[in-house]
Parts: sequence; C-alpha cells; structure tokens
Amino acid sequence: MEVRSSEGNQVRYYDKLLQAAPLIPRSRFRVWFIRICSTIVLWTCLVQLVTVSELWHSNFFTGFTSRIYHTTQRPPQGDVRFAQSPPILLPARNYTSNGFLRVSCNGGLNQMRAAICDMVTIARLLNLTLVVPELDKKSFWADRSGFEDIFDVRHFIDSLRDEVRIVKRVPKKFTRKSGYSTLEMPPVSWSNEKYYLEQILPLFAKHMVVHFNKTDARLANNGLPIDLQKLRCRVNYQALKFTPQIENLGQKLVQILRERGPFVALHLRYEMDMLAFSGCTLGCTHEEAEDLKRMRYAFPSWREKEIVSEERRSQGLCPLTPEEAALVMQALGFDRETQIYIAAGEIYGGERRLAQLRAAFPKIVKKEVLVALDELQQFQNHSSQMAALDFMVSVAGDTFIPTYDGNMAKLVEGHRRYSGFKKSILLDRKKLVQLLDMHQNGTLPWNEFVDVVRQVHEKRMGQPTYRRIIVDKPKEEDYFYANPHECLCEGTKCDDLLGPHNSTRVR
Repeated sequence: MEVRSSEGNQVRYYDKLLQAAPLIPRSRFRVWFIRICSTIVLWTCLVQLVTVSELWHSNFFTGFTSRIYHTTQRPPQGDVRFAQSPPILLPARNYTSNGFLRVSCNGGLNQMRAAICDMVTIARLLNLTLVVPELDKKSFWADRSGFEDIFDVRHFIDSLRDEVRIVKRVPKKFTRKSGYSTLEMPPVSWSNEKYYLEQILPLFAKHMVVHFNKTDARLANNGLPIDLQKLRCRVNYQALKFTPQIENLGQKLVQILRERGPFVALHLRYEMDMLAFSGCTLGCTHEEAEDLKRMRYAFPSWREKEIVSEERRSQGLCPLTPEEAALVMQALGFDRETQIYIAAGEIYGGERRLAQLRAAFPKIVKKEVLVALDELQQFQNHSSQMAALDFMVSVAGDTFIPTYDGNMAKLVEGHRRYSGFKKSILLDRKKLVQLLDMHQNGTLPWNEFVDVVRQVHEKRMGQPTYRRIIVDKPKEEDYFYANPHECLCEGTKCDDLLGPHNSTRVR
C-alpha cells in the first residue's frame, strides 16, 4: 500500500509539471517522466524489501543461533579452538537482580575454572549480579595473576549476557570505603538447588552483597535441572576463553607438535606440590621425603598428621612415578617413536627422575623446548598461565594420559569428551600398583603384565558413558566436569550414544 500511495503522489506531481512545461517537447518529456517515475518506484520497493529482509533476518537468525548456542553443540573432533564466540551479541537478559555475588576462587587453575562455572550457574539460579571472580593469590603456587590475566574478560561478560549480568566491580556505595559491610561465607560443599534457594537467597534480602570466600566443589554433581547443567557446560566450553596471548602461544605449541606427527599429552603429576599434599614419597631420598613433609606442614589446609606413603600408594592415591609411567605406557603399546608432551611443571627430582622415561621414549618434549624462551617469558613465574598452555595442548593431543586424577586431569577429560570423545586413558592406579609390584618382584612376567594392563584399561579410554552416581558420597562419585553427559547428547539420543544400562547408581 505504501508503494502504491507513493507512486500515485509522484504521478500527480509530474502531471502538474507536464502542464506547466509547454515549452518542452511533449514526447521527450513523457520519456523523461516515465523514467523518473519508474526509478522512484523501484527504489521505494527496494527500500521496503531491505527493511523487511533485515527485520526477518535479525529475528530468525537471532533465534536460530541462540538455540544452537544454548544446546552447547560440540565442536568437531580435532578442533583446537577452545571457546568459540557466539555468532552475534545476544540480547541481554532482563531481570531484577536480587543482589551482588562476589566470589574468591581457591586452588589451582582448573579447580578455579570449575568453580567459576558453578558460580555463574548459582548467580543465574538466584537472579544475582555476578562480580568478575577473584583468583587465588595466596596458595602454594603464589601466582599473582588476576582473572583478566588468564581469561578474556570481555568475552566472558558478553557471551553470558543473555543468562546473567556480570560486572567488573561492586558499585561504590556497597564498598568497604563507603562503610558497607559485606557478608563473607563459604557455601556448603556439594550443595543442590534447594540449599541455594532456601538458605542462600534469603541472605541477599539482608545483605545486598554476599562474598563466597571459598568456591571449590560448592555445587552438586547430580540432581540439578538440565538447564543449569547445560549452563555449567556453556561457561566451561564457550565463555571461559583464554587471553589472546595464551591462546596464540597454545595454538602454536599444538601446531609444532602436529607438524612432527601424532602426540601423547602425558600429565605427569610428579611435582613438588602434589607429592607434599599427598604424602607420596616413592623413589625419593630420605632428605627429599623430609622436605616434602615440612612443606605439607607449612600449609594449614594440607596439614594431615601422619601419612604412610606405602598405604596411600596401595590405595591408588599416589601419582605414578616417572619410572612407573614408562612401564605402563610401554605395556599399553606405545613405542620409542611416540612423541610425548609432558604437560606439567618441574618434575620433582629433575632429569634424574626422568631418565628411565626418556630412555624408553626419546621423543619427550616440554613447552620450554618447543618455543623460544622469550615467547614464554611473560608467562613464567605465573603457574596458572603456564598451566593454561598445558591445558590447551592436553585437550588437543591425540591421546591424553594423566598419572593422577586431579582437577586438571578431570577437566581435560571432560573437555575431550565434549570435543568428540577423544581418547583419554584413565589409569586404574590401585590395580596398576599391584601389577607393577608383581612385575618388579619377578612374579608377573612382562607378557602377562602387558596383557593384564591392557585388559584393565580396555573400557577406560574416555568412551561415551553416563556418570557413576554414589548417593550421599559426592567425593567418590564421578565428577560432573570429567563427564558432563547432559551436554554431550540430546533427549532420546543419549541412550543411543551412552548406552541405556551405563548409568550406575550406587547406594
């Protein structure tokens, strides 16, 4: 209708011009008049079509990409891009905030990473405004890195704006300088939706700002609504993107390794902090064992009265030594030509403890030998930033083998499942310790040792499966971030992928 009205007005206008221009030859004027009218009509139609097209395109594709983004589609196998930006900036969610949630994450990089995912999910559940998380600067690692030194803050805020409001700092009127007192507390570990709705949310009615001063494992593995579980995945796999500096160097490390051929990422957790924390001293000298004990007692959170290393090891609670890792990898079929990337910090005992592993696998490399020292310089003395590089390489590796099931091992395992169930060999340390001791004391020949090791790990390769649930024992059940099965399939397709009888509930 608008086009026709516009055309009629133009015709009447040019009829008047025609009557007022007797001096112009009538035939030439009509040709000129028809061309002008046709051009105006065509441009009017074009403008209308473009406007309608833009409106339709915006609504359609916004909804379409939003649905894709919310279902947390897994990237194709082999993709080394760790956190993809949404195709467009999603519209901000409109809600009345119940208050500000401040969080101080504790632990190493990957423990803090999981905690950040949980805190975003809690903020969404309670309709809170989340303040960009503070990272641990007081633990053993003494890393002064802030959130912005490891993660892309702008991407973090923008990519979650349709779920939760995130700000860089609390408004000035709610700061200590303004005389405002913030409630500080650690939420109860492994808590469910009911706890946060009934016990935490009412606190914001009295205190506009609540500060969680501990964040490790504060959200249950299971029993949460599917939307909250998927949000945890979305934060982990899409919103938590490393800084461009870390991303670029991490991708360079992966590229160098791939140019040399397939590679195994070996998370050799035989490091000073882990040995001190666990009390495991197999292979250490008496002086080294005493040093580790003193270190454990120096940190209150690690202070366990007496640890018998042999008992810990027999229970499968110690990381494999480099010597044990060499034997296990050989038994699993890896040969001397296998390229191995050591995803770890400084190995306790240095090259002396790596000698047997290096003799069995000469193609052992670390990030320090793959790139120039000046490229690593900005990350050195920042353990979390160095761990981020190892994380990227471990996710991208053809095979991932952790020698201890700590936080990095679990989060890398989950990331590799999300990336297409890439092969992760999850070592049964309790069983391996028995087999290693039998082989080394001569009661289990090498061929039999190899057969049993392979048989034990046949179904421990990161295959699709449901998480194992142990009622009232969250520490012993499968960790959500190691196997976020809710994010790996949709609806009825889950049983096809994960198997209808694979879900284990132990009472």
